Amino acid sequence: MMHEPEKSDLPVVAVKPTNKLGRPRAEPVEPRERTEGNAGKPDMRRTPSRESMPQGLDRVRQAAREGKKERFTALLHHVTVDLLKDAYSWLKRDAAPGVDGLTWQAYGQDLEANVVALHERVHRGGYRALPSRRKFIAKPDGQQRPLGIAALEDKIVQRAVVEVLNAVYEEDFLGFSYGFRPGRGQHDALDALAVGIGRRKVNWILDADVAGFFDAVSHEWLVRFVEHHIGDERVIRLIRKWLQAGVMEDGAVTPTVVGTPQGAVVSPLMANIYLHYVFDLWADRWRHHPARGQVIIVRYADDIVVGFEHKAQAEQFLADLRQRMEKFALTLHPEKTRLIEFGRFAAPSRAKKGLGKPETFNFLGFTHICGRSARGRFVLMRKSRRDRMRAKLRAIKEALWRRMHLPIPQLGKWLGQVVRGYFNYHAVPTNTESLAAFKHHVTDLWRRALRRRSQKDRTTWERMTRLAADYLPVARVLHPWPDARFDVKYPR
Repeated sequence: MMHEPEKSDLPVVAVKPTNKLGRPRAEPVEPRERTEGNAGKPDMRRTPSRESMPQGLDRVRQAAREGKKERFTALLHHVTVDLLKDAYSWLKRDAAPGVDGLTWQAYGQDLEANVVALHERVHRGGYRALPSRRKFIAKPDGQQRPLGIAALEDKIVQRAVVEVLNAVYEEDFLGFSYGFRPGRGQHDALDALAVGIGRRKVNWILDADVAGFFDAVSHEWLVRFVEHHIGDERVIRLIRKWLQAGVMEDGAVTPTVVGTPQGAVVSPLMANIYLHYVFDLWADRWRHHPARGQVIIVRYADDIVVGFEHKAQAEQFLADLRQRMEKFALTLHPEKTRLIEFGRFAAPSRAKKGLGKPETFNFLGFTHICGRSARGRFVLMRKSRRDRMRAKLRAIKEALWRRMHLPIPQLGKWLGQVVRGYFNYHAVPTNTESLAAFKHHVTDLWRRALRRRSQKDRTTWERMTRLAADYLPVARVLHPWPDARFDVKYPR
């Protein structure tokens, strides 16, 4: 890490501590939410375990903020026994085990001894990463998505290293990057996109899809990107071990020479680092220099949406982006990458040309539509994606069939939790029809499951309406309008 000046060299001056000391600064691209409280306090940022960030990591963050081009040559000592314990507590309790077959509960029976031994192996270089266990999950389009389930100790070490690296990279990442970052989520990205379309001169939308991103990441480029900031060879060796650990499928281990396994704890941060250098920095320069007119950018992991004022600029950006991606072993999906006319003036513009309604695009589970209010003003309509809704309903149907003989109160309580979880994400303004449709379909699936319990069952819709009212939540909006929440979190 960077050398700090000797205390004897520093003048002794009594000053009032600033409010922003030790907190993320406002980024130049998308300002962050304001902070409150004085910074002389030892407790800085909340970690996923709801504990305060260690002061050592907070000093790393301050050093990263003050020295943008500095390399951190001593970071692994921040991976302490306490941090490894916290990393263990942050993991999912019911996650599937890796190739070691070790569960969260079994490891915790002798947690202190296990973590101390793991810490000793990590710091003396005796730690070895195990191959990930291959598992496939169904995608909404019917295809299979490959996941890599890491061994439990690999997850613990990865989570601890991610906590350390976040202290460095959170001062580097740009404001329009929202995926898998502390204090940022999918609705923050959705809000930023909605506000950009509604307030900026956006007439064209580029919906870019990176084909098989996690399977195409170049190990060589990724390590080179990490080495821009990280000079601790022990951390670099850990990252190489995780990238090259391989995948076990049907008892056979296949070495990995490219890509980062989906499902690995460290993969989201590696993806953000890769795209930070491949896309974010390049796109930010592009929109400030070659671009003529306003440009908005929102990226959530490998999902990218860019809005443009002029079509010519959008076409030039797309051509340049293809070349940029190819340089770093990535390609844009030829069918899923689209440039469409979209925004406040898209409908009248297309009407003058004799064209139909503006096309729609999907982002983070919602279909975005050009709409109009009762007063004729432009409104960005967001509806739950139909394919995702159908996939969710299929999963609920299968789960209902396994639980159909449970008592109705127990079944209703479980269904209420499922529907409530769906609403917590999808209950945004302009989406009440989709919410009501989802609840109706769930109620119908419940009715069919009850009728299959007995050939003599004659459960009516009147009874199901009463059961739905008793156990399922009301289909209503739970999220504020995007601009209201955006203005609170990112005051200008």
